[in-house]
Amino acid sequence: MTRKTHAGFDIESLLDPVPTPARRRFALIAVAALLATVTNAVLFMLPPLLPLMKDQLGLDSASETWIFTALTLGGGAGFILLPRLADVLSDRPTAVLAGGVLTLGALIPAVVYTYPAVLAGAALLGFGSSAQLLPLGFLRRHLSGGRVSTAVSVLIMATGGGVVAGMLGGGLTVRFLSVPTFFFIMAAVFVATTVALVLAVPRADPESAGAPGVFGTLWMIAWLTAILLTLTQGLLWGDAVLIPLVLGLAGYFTWRRFERRSAAPVFDLAILKMPYAKVACWAAGLFGAIDAGFLLSVTYYTQADPAQTGYGLGYDAFGTGLLMLPFALTMFISGKAAEQRVAKGRPGVVLLAGAAVSAVGVAVLTVDHRHIWAYLIGAGLIGLGSRAGYSGAFAVPQFLVPERKAGMAAGLVGTCMAIGIAFGSALVSALLLASPDPVTGQAPEAAYVDSYVCTLACALAVLVIVLVAHRRSHKAFVAVLRQTGVLT
Repeated sequence: MTRKTHAGFDIESLLDPVPTPARRRFALIAVAALLATVTNAVLFMLPPLLPLMKDQLGLDSASETWIFTALTLGGGAGFILLPRLADVLSDRPTAVLAGGVLTLGALIPAVVYTYPAVLAGAALLGFGSSAQLLPLGFLRRHLSGGRVSTAVSVLIMATGGGVVAGMLGGGLTVRFLSVPTFFFIMAAVFVATTVALVLAVPRADPESAGAPGVFGTLWMIAWLTAILLTLTQGLLWGDAVLIPLVLGLAGYFTWRRFERRSAAPVFDLAILKMPYAKVACWAAGLFGAIDAGFLLSVTYYTQADPAQTGYGLGYDAFGTGLLMLPFALTMFISGKAAEQRVAKGRPGVVLLAGAAVSAVGVAVLTVDHRHIWAYLIGAGLIGLGSRAGYSGAFAVPQFLVPERKAGMAAGLVGTCMAIGIAFGSALVSALLLASPDPVTGQAPEAAYVDSYVCTLACALAVLVIVLVAHRRSHKAFVAVLRQTGVLT
């Protein structure tokens, strides 16, 4: 007898789709791992290079933050659009589009190394990096149940590998080569990735019928961009920041009303009414804020010259990457275990554990960020906790929605994560730019303590949200897993 969820999802389509030949399966898993590696590497390559690009391009601190802002805004747009395109256009053309955008994003600053070119490239790279969500959809669609589990394990390893490559690759490259050469190397890697996607991802009919909701998608990108600008530029623009805030909020409420009546919505907002779905979105956003706050605080502090500022470690981008390496390495540990706990009906345990471990890591850096040992321990704990949190948050809606909405569900959580990254980076940037030292023009050391305290507050917020929602949502989530046969 066919088993279905309350949403009408045939669980057998997830557990036993059409078999794929062995050679094709291997190629599909390999290209999924490659895509996960390069897209995650992008997000972690650029932040450690910001101080170097600031010096080379003659930027002030406010202009420097716009590079990270552009990366975040591009990622927010990509998390909305790419998973939805995968559902309505199919996986191959969407993956190839993402590869092309990544290539263009690297080529622009490689050919013309100017501040506007770097901004444009960062926006495109951010958009293309959201393709990290695509393997979840096309592996689920083209592999049988047991092999999907294996493929997910490979993706977790590839994600951690991408973070390692990002933290070390950019800094190591610019230690011996120029920044434009670094972007040329990235472009070559993206070209190779795009070719591999063309060869390995099968042709397939779209999972979701109808148009991709272009108007609703562009509308959402517009109001989300306005809100992200408010978050990232709040202190820099002063009262003028109220303009994008008002426009963004007005755009959100009118968009939501439009989406409820649309035949081709960007997101099925009914997903948020499912057990633990809203909690997962909040958690993804807050874990994004934790990671962004950690990365920016560590980057700026460790690369500060103590002879000029009176604090800092005087590292270059590569040294900073080495110091944050435990953040990437511990990601290998918690991802698979987190997804298994969610499948057993324990999403609350996963999110609570991830938040608690991250909180301890941030607390270590709050107390002591002047010594190397504190970074090694703090970074390792934050990586361990945030990876568990991300894995749990992205896994929750995948157990709740039919296969044809897999991309939409991933995009919904990914969009919340992008908003959280923007919030975390805006919070830290605002604290570091609020009261610069009148002599050096740099942030006072106390501002870094404040940034870690606020990052710690984000981790504690996850604990509060999950604890409040757990009693109401836990039993309903377990009931869905039993109804679909995932949990027996």
